[in-house]
Amino acid sequence: MANRFMLNETSYHGHGAILNIVPEAKARGFKKALVCSDPDLVKFGVTKKVLDLLVEGGVAYELYSNIKPNPTIENVTSGVAACKAAKADFIIAIGGGSSMDTSKAIGIIMTNPEFADVRSLEGVAPTKNPCLPIIAVATTAGTAAEVTINYVITDVEKKRKFVCVDPHDMPVVAIVDPDMMSTMPKGLTAATGMDALTHAIEGYITRGAWEMSDMFHIKAIELIGKNLRKAVANDRDGREGMALGQYIAGMGFSNVGLGIDHAMAHTLSAYYDIPHGVACAMLLPISMEFNQEVTGEKFRDIAKALGVANTESMSQEEYRLKAIDAVKKLSFDVGIPTKCEKIRKEDLDNLATDALHDACYPGNPKEATHEEVKALFMKLM
Repeated sequence: MANRFMLNETSYHGHGAILNIVPEAKARGFKKALVCSDPDLVKFGVTKKVLDLLVEGGVAYELYSNIKPNPTIENVTSGVAACKAAKADFIIAIGGGSSMDTSKAIGIIMTNPEFADVRSLEGVAPTKNPCLPIIAVATTAGTAAEVTINYVITDVEKKRKFVCVDPHDMPVVAIVDPDMMSTMPKGLTAATGMDALTHAIEGYITRGAWEMSDMFHIKAIELIGKNLRKAVANDRDGREGMALGQYIAGMGFSNVGLGIDHAMAHTLSAYYDIPHGVACAMLLPISMEFNQEVTGEKFRDIAKALGVANTESMSQEEYRLKAIDAVKKLSFDVGIPTKCEKIRKEDLDNLATDALHDACYPGNPKEATHEEVKALFMKLM
């Protein structure tokens, strides 16, 4: 069976990359943008950096910022209405996963109106048309939504997140400018960075992993291990290293899938409104311990990429333990909690059921029973 690999048409990396937004829009004949961003980015002037370029370049736009950190069905439907009212012919998504995920759903519904019921997009929806063109401007170094074919929407009514996987939703242009990430507070930098590490590690051991995706994931692990602590300290080089590392991780996992960590993290976020990156990070050592016996020698590679010395002379048990310990140490150093006090014992059955039904779970390299997933959640209590 052939392995499919999908990436952006165009991406720009490095300081000042946002200067390519207007030239790209004009070269593609775009006339008016729906700019999707979140309220905090608008409040703190991050969105304005792009809006000023649009004004200077004579590109018309309407701003839509009714987007929550865990974007909801209502965020999408009101965004579709805003896009129609603006008569926009493309979208500029400015933000992390929330803005980009919302933009992807809006863009898909705009060109595939038969999927106006947002819930109908769950899983691998049979859309027929590419979404409204998206120029994605990353402001966090974590989700890599600017290069993936995935997005996640929260169903508030049913207390669940659902994953949508659609080749038609990939942004045509990705802008990965570390200067757009420089105002991220320490907590958000840490959480999104650990999300990126989770992408890389889960992608490296997922059922669909192969040589090409492995190449991206192991490099991403190396870059994140070297740069996340520096990025949390707002070091310029650390920011640039994380911007690249998270994007490379996205290049990989978008094409091969994830696993039980993300399945459980989506469930935690939906139930308790926990930031996605924090949920992923808390679960990463736990999911690694669960999966380690089916990973062959891959934990040796992970340990080495995270800076563990002398891995070649270690036994399998030793290098697996060292890989998990290195992840725990990085997570601790950047301030990620190890426990989730919000989890309630009476929720455990539903949490496990929802995690096992999450679209990310089938990629996990090891099958899990309902009771095993409950036990994994209990390790956070």
